[in-house]
Amino acid sequence: MSFAPAQRSLFARLPAFVPANPSCTAPVQRQMHSLATPALSCAKTTSGRPRKMMKMAASETMQSKRSFVTPNGPQFAVALPEPNRQQPSISNPIPQPQSSISLPRGSGPEPQYDRIVSGYSVFHSPQPFHLVHGGVLPEFDIAYETWGHLNADRSNAILLHTGLSASSHAKSHDRNRNPGWWEKFIGPGMPLDTNKFFVICTNVIGGCYGSTGPSSMNPATGRRYGSDFPIVTVHDIIRAQLRLLDYLGIEKLHASVGSSMGGMQSLCLAADAPHRVSRLISISACARSHPYSIAVRHTQRQVLMADPNYANGHYYEGTPPHVGMKLAREIATITYRSGPEWEKRFGRKRANPAAPVGLCPDFLVETYLDHQGERFCLTYDANSLLYISKAMDLFDMSHPPPVDPNKGGLALRAASGLPPPATSGFQCEEPSPEVFAASLNEETDPVRDTDRLVQGLKTIRHPVLVLGVQSDILFPVWQQREVAECLRKGGNKNVTYYELDSIFGHDTFLIELQSVGGAVKGHLENRIGFD
Repeated sequence: MSFAPAQRSLFARLPAFVPANPSCTAPVQRQMHSLATPALSCAKTTSGRPRKMMKMAASETMQSKRSFVTPNGPQFAVALPEPNRQQPSISNPIPQPQSSISLPRGSGPEPQYDRIVSGYSVFHSPQPFHLVHGGVLPEFDIAYETWGHLNADRSNAILLHTGLSASSHAKSHDRNRNPGWWEKFIGPGMPLDTNKFFVICTNVIGGCYGSTGPSSMNPATGRRYGSDFPIVTVHDIIRAQLRLLDYLGIEKLHASVGSSMGGMQSLCLAADAPHRVSRLISISACARSHPYSIAVRHTQRQVLMADPNYANGHYYEGTPPHVGMKLAREIATITYRSGPEWEKRFGRKRANPAAPVGLCPDFLVETYLDHQGERFCLTYDANSLLYISKAMDLFDMSHPPPVDPNKGGLALRAASGLPPPATSGFQCEEPSPEVFAASLNEETDPVRDTDRLVQGLKTIRHPVLVLGVQSDILFPVWQQREVAECLRKGGNKNVTYYELDSIFGHDTFLIELQSVGGAVKGHLENRIGFD
């Protein structure tokens, strides 16, 4: 495995690139009195209360690790300090096993990101699974959970698609009573009414909550895939989910429902397999990823991979890239909410107005980002974040669609004369100056691009609900309008478009039960168009 020159130079500058005092290493650094300066001495947490220092008895072993385990899945080991050894440096930080930060009451609703440790079922596909951009999974698992009951003719199933980092645990149930990420939207009488529908939610392939992903064991090598995992697309995710539906004996879904990346999946399923679904809902998504969101996710990946502990994606036997994950999540969180909400919620308030001003998290908005990044670090696999975010970047429903390599696509690709596909995440090749210049100088053609998108969405003739949020900066409302308008131009006469006025930005779909839930319930239960 090798890095392009630009990547190598980035790693060479790592000590200067990593923040001088990442707050997630503050407990360790506060023990390093020689590094403390007035501006960098963070004596308290972002909530103004002292952090608990890591304590280890002298009789303990020289190296202690805590592992976070998922059923049938990998352990995420977190190294703790070694007694009587030199403390870690800033360029090699040791993460905290758990954040002690707590935000003040009334600080606003937050989505759930808790690690799922039980309660899901696993579908195992023993057949090889070829992916769009090359590579093959010899076999794969999909973790899934269900609510409600499948009717006699198996026509009342709803497939609920997840966003980037969500698990299959959308709703609590007897096998896992923890609240799910869409807890208030699923249940008797709720928008996804379990008295009427059989709701299925999966963890996508490439994820880390029970489905096959980079942290899974590679049966060919006996080691975890790491960055040797093949590149995944939304089309691959859908094709894997269709195998699950085949296993469950569901020929046609009542609906495909999703928000954010889940909305991408909903559109993709209806376009790729129109005979497998009756209607669909896309919330705060897009029909193709645009440069702004690609740039944001690219920056997150670069920050994560710049953490020395990332170790080219093979960190599972050592210390995970805690600092990189934390910073990547902070960048992402900025795009999930909105400026008007933060103005109202935080303003310019400091967490502790009486404390001396330093370079540590000080303003309430800083402590909020610090808290969001910290609690995400040990609940999601770094490689999964890289791979799934890249799948979002690659998403484009324009014509022509990618061929399915599991249905003769490999032969079609070979006959086309295209270069060999990449088979791992780090098979990177820098373009020549001539190729780069030609690509840069090629003019964009909005009319041509829109025509291709209309053509790519033409197979979707189902009743469609598209929801956008005016304060969403990650998937702005103009992208939701683009979905609706292209569907209508392609001949779909059953497109409903709503634009919501909410201050919660992209996360509105997790929070606004009345507006989002009401629209979803109406679309699922009304007799519209045709089934």
